[in-house]
Amino acid sequence: MLHLGWFLSFQVQSWNQMWSGAGGTEWNKPQLYVDSARALERAGFDYMMFEDGAFVPDSYGGDHDWWLAAARSAPKQDPLALIPILGEHTRNIGFFATVTTSFHPPYMAARSAATIDHLTDGRFGLNLVTSHNTRTAQNFGYDELFAHDERYAMADEWIDLVRRLWDSWEPDAVVLDEERGIFADGSKVHPIDFEGRWYRSRGPLNVTRPPQGRPALCQAGGSKAGRAFGARNVDTIIAQVNGVEDMKAYRDEVSELMIAAGRDPKECKVLYIVTPVLGETEGEARDRFERGRKAMAGSVEANLASMSYATGLDFAQFDLDAPFPDIETEATQSSLALFKKLAAGKTLREFATSDTRKSVDLYGTPDSVAGQMGEIMDEVGGDGFLISGSLNRRYVSEISDGLGAALRRRGLTRDGYAGSTLRENLLEF
Repeated sequence: MLHLGWFLSFQVQSWNQMWSGAGGTEWNKPQLYVDSARALERAGFDYMMFEDGAFVPDSYGGDHDWWLAAARSAPKQDPLALIPILGEHTRNIGFFATVTTSFHPPYMAARSAATIDHLTDGRFGLNLVTSHNTRTAQNFGYDELFAHDERYAMADEWIDLVRRLWDSWEPDAVVLDEERGIFADGSKVHPIDFEGRWYRSRGPLNVTRPPQGRPALCQAGGSKAGRAFGARNVDTIIAQVNGVEDMKAYRDEVSELMIAAGRDPKECKVLYIVTPVLGETEGEARDRFERGRKAMAGSVEANLASMSYATGLDFAQFDLDAPFPDIETEATQSSLALFKKLAAGKTLREFATSDTRKSVDLYGTPDSVAGQMGEIMDEVGGDGFLISGSLNRRYVSEISDGLGAALRRRGLTRDGYAGSTLRENLLEF
């Protein structure tokens, strides 16, 4: 069976489009996300993953004007505040919210995550990023971003500290002994006295042990250091690689790294980013797909801006009709490596008219797309897909009530949730 997730941000969603509704004004209120979470829960999704970033981009064109005019990656709100509301309106689906290990203090992250895990009855997780933009560093008082591999070394120490804080309360520390008047047994709550290279904390955490023991962990790093970090630490990995062959290679590499780290590869679910295009007939779906491809080809500026966002390099400075530039970055190295691979033999203009944000093209009727998804995962060897698309009610319904139902009829997704927590549902199959 397939695991399913939905990728989004707490930002302006579908705006100024035919099916956006009141997208320009409701994006920062809960109802759109509540409606979406309920629909995805009907379809048996494992989780919704909220990406985040603590900066206003200005890497394209030398200022932030394009980003704010297009409402792309800014404005953006903190997803941690949204998750308890979604948990109150759902019963099974899980939620990941992004925190940066480079700038989010470990004690605060451990405390917030444990609190939200309680509020959602064990359906919360942290998506861990190391931050890729100099502007983020400057917003937290640093002149420059830490070097790429150093950020991952810091992240290893960060998660070690956070886990120790979650473990500072033993599972049976809360005794609720009314007869003796003892709420918690102090002998089972421990300072941790952590001293590392980058972080220090006395502990213990002043939140009781989370329902999951520790909230679930997610990660999307595609670089060598990022993959190794994910293999050591997380419960689900988001993968952005192109083609079935690369998808299989990615899953195989993660499995090997997990074994080397002493983990069972089944403990971590790799989900590949896709944007299915659905229609009532194959012809209708193909027409919608081609219209989307043409719109992408006509959005050179938007594509250059997205590349600038990922790499921290201003693609407005390069000649569109010259080969893809030979550049390096300390930002998102996996994205740049993917760009270079896919741009081989192309001009920058040619590359900027293609879509690199998904692993495979999926379009057709719900049933035919469900069949394609099953065949792909059979070849890849697991584990599922992360849907990334415009968060409007029409598209969410197409996925949840169209594709989701087709997957279920084929026995490719769950028919009900076996577990009560996010981690239990990830480990169900």
